Amino acid sequence: MLKKVSTAFTLFSLLYFSALQVAVADDNEALNAVYNQFSQAFNDLDANRMKSIYSEDACYIPENQGEEITIGRDKIVALYETFFGKIKHKNAKIEVDFRVIERNIIGRSATDVGYYLIRFHPPLDNGEPSSEFAGKFVGVSKKKQDGKWYLTVDTNNRAEASFYFNAKPSPNLYYGRQFPSISQNSLPKHNDKPEH
Repeated sequence: MLKKVSTAFTLFSLLYFSALQVAVADDNEALNAVYNQFSQAFNDLDANRMKSIYSEDACYIPENQGEEITIGRDKIVALYETFFGKIKHKNAKIEVDFRVIERNIIGRSATDVGYYLIRFHPPLDNGEPSSEFAGKFVGVSKKKQDGKWYLTVDTNNRAEASFYFNAKPSPNLYYGRQFPSISQNSLPKHNDKPEH
């Protein structure tokens, strides 16, 4: 009898941990997809895409000491609309990518830590070179009742681009594209920085 109970417990444990590994793998995949959505929104200069990234009660904590914390998805989307509008007005393009170096998932909450890199491409006809800047970020996401992950806390600050380039990939974490290195002849003005 004890052997049967032991065998049943072992089988249950194997099934439970297998299901748990599948759930974590699915969560990692869903969380990683958020970074692709960010990149696509920047490529298309489409602030509406941010509505599927942020939760209704999300808050954005800017690095600038003269700016308040922005609370609410609609207000955060409005920040992106303003920023993307400036890029469109200049007939420029912008790219962003991320490298997640640490992720902590506890239940329905996940915290990502990593680096981002932003490339600004002025119009070809103005003769200015492309430029880039980078930063560190922390993002907290929650898995809502619909089973999707939404960003609830978003904060970042500036960092050397070399930190992004030197970040090592971690298993199951978003690592982004391989941006080729460019010389930093000119950087975007501080007030042209996106509110990510």
